[in-house]
Parts: sequence; structure tokens; C-alpha cells
Amino acid sequence: MSIVDINPDGPKHVAIIMDGNGRWATQRNRPRLFGHQAGAKRVRQAVETCPKLGVKYLTIFAFSTENWKRTQSEVSGLMALFRRYIQREANYLHRLGTRVRFIGDREKLDKKLQALMDYLEKLTENNDTTHLTIALNYGARDEVTRATQRLAVEIAEKRLRPEQVNSEVLASFLDTYVLPDPDLVIRTSGEARISNFLLWQSAYAEYEFIDTHWPDFTPEVFEAVVARYGNRDRRFGAVKA
Repeated sequence: MSIVDINPDGPKHVAIIMDGNGRWATQRNRPRLFGHQAGAKRVRQAVETCPKLGVKYLTIFAFSTENWKRTQSEVSGLMALFRRYIQREANYLHRLGTRVRFIGDREKLDKKLQALMDYLEKLTENNDTTHLTIALNYGARDEVTRATQRLAVEIAEKRLRPEQVNSEVLASFLDTYVLPDPDLVIRTSGEARISNFLLWQSAYAEYEFIDTHWPDFTPEVFEAVVARYGNRDRRFGAVKA
């Protein structure tokens, strides 16, 4: 498969757990933040590659609700990296026609970062080439908890009846309510777990756990994973006649 040959049966929404930045840096006797900086550069390449692969939606796991447990220096460094990333990449992403959204509990992030997130979302809100969703201070259990809290308020204030609640209604309260469910979830760096990422949305997604560390996730690696997806038989619980 050439990177310019789009498979019509390929994934339209790819979600990526970008793992291995710290280990990649450690293998090179560099600080962990060096790995995170290298990983940030791969995000640009991934976004650029999406249209060539027929991927309309890309969702990346940048910082989890559990990542606050890391050392203060690493967390502070990551927050500074996120601010610099938005400042540096905003205009480029806009020129690419990328629509950027953030999911997660942004209220726990510092005000400057929140303002930059709001700015980038507003700047790109009319773009439609690729939809990039960045999960920042995100955890799937936290997302579902916040969704059910909002749902409970709707019921308590009698704007919604309990018997009206179904899976579609609950999904409309999730952070991803405007996005289709992911077709393919990729985790880099050899770990075979989903780490509290898009638990509801990825119920029928295909998974790829690859050994490549995120800073080594080249367009060629991306292409190879998408090509393997095209060989899978997706039945969504049904049996073909």
C-alpha cells in the first residue's frame, strides 16, 4: 500500500495512546522531558499524515487524570510543553485546515493553558480537513462520572425523565458527543492496556498494541498500522450469513 492510496474501508477515526516518551529518552541517557518534546513533534507528522490515509478524526491521549502522580518537575514541564505547543502550532494547524478540540477536565489546568486551549478551539472551529482531539487531564471514568452528574441534574430539574435515559442520551453528555466513535485505537511502546482511555467510545474499536515508542512513530509506521486494520473483519457482535 502506498501512503497516497486511500483504502475506503480504512479507519475514519483513529485514537492513539502516545506511550513511551520517557523510556525513549532514558534509552538515550536524556531526561524524560526530552522524550516528551520529541513526542510533541510526532503529533504534527501524525496530523499531516491523516488525510493521506483517509483518517478524518485523530484523537490523542496527551495527559491523563492519573498523570498528576508523576514528579512535580515532570508535571510542570509537561504543562509548559503544552502551552508552548499551542503557541507554536496554532497557526500551522489552522493553515492545514485542522479542527482542534480538547476533552477532559480543563478546570483543573492553569488559567493560561485554559485560555490557550480556548483560543485554539475558536481559531480552528470552522476547519474540516482533519479533526484533532487532544485528551488533556482526561480519564474515561472521570468523563463518565462528570457526564452522569450532568445527567442527574437534568433529571432532578425535570428536563429529562429517567425512562428517557438510554445509551444515546448518556453518550450525548460525554466530552466526545460531537465525535464518531473510534474505529482503531493504537497504543505505542509495547504496553497492552488501555489506561482509562475512551472506555465508552471504544467498545467496538479495533486495537493495535505496537512496540514502537511514540517518538519513533513515523508516517510509515502509521501507514502500516492502518493497512493492517483493512484486513480485519468487523462484525459488531453479529455473525455474517
